[in-house]
Amino acid sequence: MKPQTRQSVTQGLLLCSVSLIALATDLAQEARAQSNLPAVTVDAPQQQQRARSASTTSLRTTARAARRTSAAQNPPRAAPAPSVNERLYAGDHSYVAGQASSASKTNTALIDTPRSVSVIDRKELDDRGVTSIPEAVRYSAGVTTGAFGYDPRFDQIYIRGFATTTLGDFRDGLKQFPAGFSTFRTEPYQLDSVEVIKGPAAVLYGQSVPGGLVDRRSKFPVDNQVNEIAIQAGTFDRFQTAFDIGGAANPDKSLLYRLVGVARSGETNFDVADQRLMLAPSLTWRPTLDTTLTTYALLQKDETDASVAALNRNGKLLTVNGRYLRASDPKYDYLKLQQVQTGYKLEHRFDEVFTFRQHTRFSNLKTDSRYLSGSFANSTTSIYDRAAYAVGDEQTSWQTDNNLQADFATGPVVHRVLAGLNYDHNVWDFKFGGSGVQSIYALDITNPIYGIAGVTPAYTSGSRSTQQQIGVYLQDQMQLGGWHLSLAGRHDWADQTRINTYTNAVTGQRNDSAFSYSAGLLYHFDNGVAPYVSYATSFQPSTSMAIDGSVLAPSEGEQFEGGVKYQPRADVLLTASVYDLREKNAAKLAGYVNGVAYYASVGEIHVQGFELEARARLTPELETVTAYTFADAEITKTTVASELNKVPAVTPKHTASSWLNYSFLNGPLDGLGLGAGVRYVDSTWTSNANTSRNSAYTLVDLAMRYDLGKLSRQFAGFQASVNANNIADDQIAVCNAGYCYLSQGRTVIGTLRYRW
Repeated sequence: MKPQTRQSVTQGLLLCSVSLIALATDLAQEARAQSNLPAVTVDAPQQQQRARSASTTSLRTTARAARRTSAAQNPPRAAPAPSVNERLYAGDHSYVAGQASSASKTNTALIDTPRSVSVIDRKELDDRGVTSIPEAVRYSAGVTTGAFGYDPRFDQIYIRGFATTTLGDFRDGLKQFPAGFSTFRTEPYQLDSVEVIKGPAAVLYGQSVPGGLVDRRSKFPVDNQVNEIAIQAGTFDRFQTAFDIGGAANPDKSLLYRLVGVARSGETNFDVADQRLMLAPSLTWRPTLDTTLTTYALLQKDETDASVAALNRNGKLLTVNGRYLRASDPKYDYLKLQQVQTGYKLEHRFDEVFTFRQHTRFSNLKTDSRYLSGSFANSTTSIYDRAAYAVGDEQTSWQTDNNLQADFATGPVVHRVLAGLNYDHNVWDFKFGGSGVQSIYALDITNPIYGIAGVTPAYTSGSRSTQQQIGVYLQDQMQLGGWHLSLAGRHDWADQTRINTYTNAVTGQRNDSAFSYSAGLLYHFDNGVAPYVSYATSFQPSTSMAIDGSVLAPSEGEQFEGGVKYQPRADVLLTASVYDLREKNAAKLAGYVNGVAYYASVGEIHVQGFELEARARLTPELETVTAYTFADAEITKTTVASELNKVPAVTPKHTASSWLNYSFLNGPLDGLGLGAGVRYVDSTWTSNANTSRNSAYTLVDLAMRYDLGKLSRQFAGFQASVNANNIADDQIAVCNAGYCYLSQGRTVIGTLRYRW
């Protein structure tokens, strides 16, 4: 982007922020007019489908006067107090979410969204005893997890054959930028839901991978009082305490608060540490009926391991007396992470037509880590020679997304137009050091001894990467009777610069601009059937270097999708979709110059697939999440001859899963709940050359819970539950591009909750 253009766009962005000041007069007038209103409950905005007057000023005055008169003359009647679970879980629609804001950045019903979206709500997260984001999404169609086994540094998630682990990580609509050796870690207890968008989503979110994205939706203040304390204990010495406290701070509910906290100690299988301290306060202020300001913060400190790879030889895992071996040493190995996020969300409704929203966030991630790694000197030796390595990461980002929504009609066509501008600024500092092979770290696989201590190597190299992205987007969601047409376009300018922090030499620099767009058409029949078609594109700037030292051009993605949704009632949503997804111009290894790799933008992966997903309450007692995925992936362009027309590594052709939850609602077992899930993953290739396979596997999860209040009134509000994942303790081995890992073994966690 030219400096003049960048300056103009940045100034426009700043004007959007300054527009907050412009709201002051409107805010102050409305605050004075409403200062004596009775207490009200502000619900989430609903889709409006009514004709608009040509006179915006008259409409604004009339609408506000009507709201004030209605509130003054007809005070809201006292409604029955909601139950504890009704306060914690929005609605009463089983595992079916009525709306998803991530797919369109507006509150649009899932049945009217012309693309495949999965929403995992708080109730499902609790019923399944979810402890990580991969666990949260693994019962969703089109999603696979654990391509590198169990590695708690990352939320390993693939959507439609493409990794979204680092570049598809979003929280509350803003990207969580990765560092080089670690990423922002998300605590599931602090989430209200998880939304999975399948396929390119660049038109609203900017640079992203073709497979889609996962948007983690945080718990924020709500009108109704939310009080929960939970204690957990489980396998591998896991112990956790957590609390979720919130509600109204004053009688008229203009000030709301919420405080979520987690403290955990323990390990997971393979001697991997799992420790966490997390605190997330948030505060919502509603000075008028039309204005909401939410401020929030997140402070989190974690400790886990930096390298959890299993020792392998010739692409196969080694075992000694039936025991898998760590390549690193659990005592020496650590990854210590601290992350801070703070921001605000502003929403102001000017009138019946216009609503302005702004979400701004500052994030900082710091990681210190060290580990041991090495190799065998030859094919017969029993000595695994190891060296010590140290990695330091610091990532800082500042982001803001501003949009103006307009709801109006042109004749019989109802429009919901969204115009937005967002800015991302990201700086990543990376430091690295190594000790070289040392005899004190050598591991004899015939007599493996762990528990080695040692010094941390000094950093000897470092780099700094600065990325900026400015994007402007426009979306129009149109409705004519049962027809729903969505058109959207976006233009982005992305700059990146990398320097060597030891020499200050520029090692890479590139400015890119890209236009992405999408279109979707859906018809919603009165019987709940909604067929749809859609098209979407994406782009992702590359960090790989060409032979001349320049940074490669961005890769591109495009998807054609068609399907049908069926929602006969609010607690049933069935989705069937077919898609044709392609990534073009991906960076592929092209060769070496003096031992340094260089790449070329020639890679292409083509995935064709079919997905089924059912979220439903089958009876008042029985509810389910069931999914099936067929994905036919192929490498259609590459510089490596052995990979051409082959299947990308760790990409299964078939996956299937089903979770059933049964709640006894009467009789002697009233208050008891049982859950069972089964997950199948087809065999996968261990490399793009397709020379050997990872075995297919089937895992079973179980859950049981009981409302202790059914025993006696003195236990009202208490609930006990037990969740067991991978009940058979199958140690699944996953090899990927020469590295082998173990998937997570059996975990059993007991939870005691008190809600009031």
